[in-house]
Amino acid sequence: MVSHWPHAPLHIVDHPGSYIVTSATYQKQKLFNTPEKLDLLEYVLLTTLAEVGWEVQAWAVFPNHYHFVGLSPEEGLGLTELCRRIHGQSARELNRIDGQLGRTVWYRTWDTRISYEKSYLARLAYVHHNPVRHGLVEDATTYKWCSAAWLIERGDRPFVETLMSFKTDRVNVYDDF
Repeated sequence: MVSHWPHAPLHIVDHPGSYIVTSATYQKQKLFNTPEKLDLLEYVLLTTLAEVGWEVQAWAVFPNHYHFVGLSPEEGLGLTELCRRIHGQSARELNRIDGQLGRTVWYRTWDTRISYEKSYLARLAYVHHNPVRHGLVEDATTYKWCSAAWLIERGDRPFVETLMSFKTDRVNVYDDF
């Protein structure tokens, strides 16, 4: 018999793959509520992913959560430790800025290993369209803290057109923000 039930499933990357990751602030508080704070979170997210060898495919950062799609490295930092670094660094700096030392900033992370090409493409499109889904902008490329503009500027045109045509209304990603 199981002696305890964990708060949440373990986030273990036991083999390389493609993942979609969502993390939420404590009680869905909009703590990253200024352009400077969104810049901070985006910088910490992208810098940490690059430092530990994750290949970022898409990202979107918001006042109370973020999403990214990434390819994990062959070896190295697992998802639990990766999020611990991102959350620790961003929380310490945010709390310093706000004068709220010790405040709980992050609550939970959800991840899914993506194993099918269509699922991968749909999740890439989902993350790129996310600022529109949340009603922040009408065109995701105008939202500064999302990779949509980067994709449009640098992506292979046929791939971008295919990707952006994917329907995302039935993609199963926790995004109740």
